[in-house]
Amino acid sequence: MKIAIDAREIEKAYRGGVRALNGVSFQVGAGEIFGYLGSNGSGKTTTVRILTTLSRPTAGRATVGGYDVIQDADSVRRMIGVTMQDAALDGHMTALQHLEFVSGLWGIERNQGRRRSGELLETFGLAPAARRVISSYSGGMRRRLDIATALVAHPQVIFLDEPTTGLDPQNRRALWGEIRALRENGATVFLTTQYLEEADELADRLAVIERGKIVACGTPHELKAASGRTVVNFRLADTRNLNALRPVIGGAPFEIGADGLVRVELHDNGVSGSSAALGLLAGFRDRGLEVIGLSVSEPTLEEAFLQLIGRPRPANTPSLVCGPR
Repeated sequence: MKIAIDAREIEKAYRGGVRALNGVSFQVGAGEIFGYLGSNGSGKTTTVRILTTLSRPTAGRATVGGYDVIQDADSVRRMIGVTMQDAALDGHMTALQHLEFVSGLWGIERNQGRRRSGELLETFGLAPAARRVISSYSGGMRRRLDIATALVAHPQVIFLDEPTTGLDPQNRRALWGEIRALRENGATVFLTTQYLEEADELADRLAVIERGKIVACGTPHELKAASGRTVVNFRLADTRNLNALRPVIGGAPFEIGADGLVRVELHDNGVSGSSAALGLLAGFRDRGLEVIGLSVSEPTLEEAFLQLIGRPRPANTPSLVCGPR
C-alpha cells in the first residue's frame, strides 16, 4: 500500500517541560480516512500543525506524500489542503471572490480559477449564495466554504481539524457526505474530531491519542470490540425449550433471568453484532425454537474511547505504533 503520511517517533516539547507529543508514530495509507481522536489537550492539533509544516517537531521525522515536513516543507504545502478549527475567511468578500482570490494565490490562471471556484460552490451547495458576503453566512455555510477553500488546488492529502464543531446535525451530516466524496475521488483525509459518532461513521482506521501518546489504533469495529462484547437479549415462546439453547449458543456465556429473559454475550469474531444475532436466529429456527423480543446491544465507540482515556498507565509506557491497514 502507498503511504500518504508517515510519522516516526514525533516529539514536541514546549518551554517549562510541557510535552505535547511523546514518541508518536503512525502511517496513513493513500485514499484512507484516518481518524485521530483525543480529549482536549491530548496532542491532536499539535500533530496536525507539525504535519502541515506550521510547527517543527522537537524530535522525530514525518513525511507527507513522501516529502519531509522540515526539509521539503514547500513541497508538502503544495500538495495538501488544510482546514483548522477556526475558519480563515474574510467576511467582507463574497464566497466567489474569496475562492477566486485563493486560486490566484495558488498561481491558478484566472479563467481556470473562476471555473474551479464555481465547481466548488456547486459541490458544497453554496452556488445560490456565491455573491453574498461571507459575513452573512451561517456557521454551517462558513464551514463548508472553509473546506472548499482547502480544495482549490486539488490537494492529494487533506487535513480536517474538527471540521464539524459547532454545526447542527443537518449540516454535520451534509459535511460527512462531502468528506466521503473526497475519499471516493482518491484523496487521503486526516480527520480530528471530538464527535465519536462522526469517527465511527467516516474513518477507515482510528488512532486514539492521550497525553501525547497513541494508546490505541485500529478500525472502529476493532476498537469497539476490544471494549466489550455484543449482548443479545431475547425470550423463548416456550420456556420448556431453554435447554435446547446450548447447542445454538455454543460456548458463549449466557444467563437466564427469573423472568425468562435470556442474555447472551457473543465473542467478537470479526462480524457485526447484528450479523451475529442473525446467525443465532437461524440456529433457533433450524431447531424449531420461537424467539420473542430479540434485541442487540453492541459496544459503542464512545464506550471504547472513555475506557481508553480513563485507563491508568505508567508514565514510562511507550506510545503505540499505528501501522497501515
